[in-house]
Amino acid sequence: MATAIVTGTSSGIGEAIALMLLAEGYRVIGISRRKGNIGHPAFEHLPCDLSDEKSIEAIKPLLLQNDALDLLVNAAGFGRFEPHEELNPKTITEMIALNLTAPILLTNILLRSLKMTQGSIINITSIEATRASKFSALYSATKAGLRAFGQSLFEEVRSAGVGVVTINPDMTDTPFFEPLRFGVGDGEDTKLFSTDIAEAIRNLLSMRQGLSITDLTIRPQRFGISKKR
Repeated sequence: MATAIVTGTSSGIGEAIALMLLAEGYRVIGISRRKGNIGHPAFEHLPCDLSDEKSIEAIKPLLLQNDALDLLVNAAGFGRFEPHEELNPKTITEMIALNLTAPILLTNILLRSLKMTQGSIINITSIEATRASKFSALYSATKAGLRAFGQSLFEEVRSAGVGVVTINPDMTDTPFFEPLRFGVGDGEDTKLFSTDIAEAIRNLLSMRQGLSITDLTIRPQRFGISKKR
């Protein structure tokens, strides 16, 4: 049974990816603060605050027990979209830690295991990693940084047979937007669903060995956004 580690499995994109992998026969280790609602005999929850480096270090021995790891999916993340001078230091440091530092640390811990299986790393970034948007300087910096990390890492590990894929989703209908002042559009063609991202990963994993897609941007056909009162 192939083994995958997925972050952010308590909801949203991470949860959808974990459910897809379980359906495909993977054993899935989900890393998140809360367990969420996944009830499957092949799912194991590993509680961890990924914005805290000490918490990641604490689970390192458990992660290293998976010496035959096939897949790492870095899906956990959050965003705040405000004028930069209005962000407080705690938000800044936590966003950098969760969106950028945690995936880099987990990759550092697990890369030798992935090389043994010629496995894959999938980093979920954002459409904001590919463009410049108002009120998104911090969030875009974390996601663009993760995208650059993945692209450079691929050049480093491609000869070892490890795949590194960056997925840049546009606005996706998830709890990500609950604390924000805006949300996704109303029409199905103005937003993505978590299952769309999971299905894209399913397709990527089914590609023939020796072929790599390193950067994938997924967008709805039409632009849509809703402002909250």
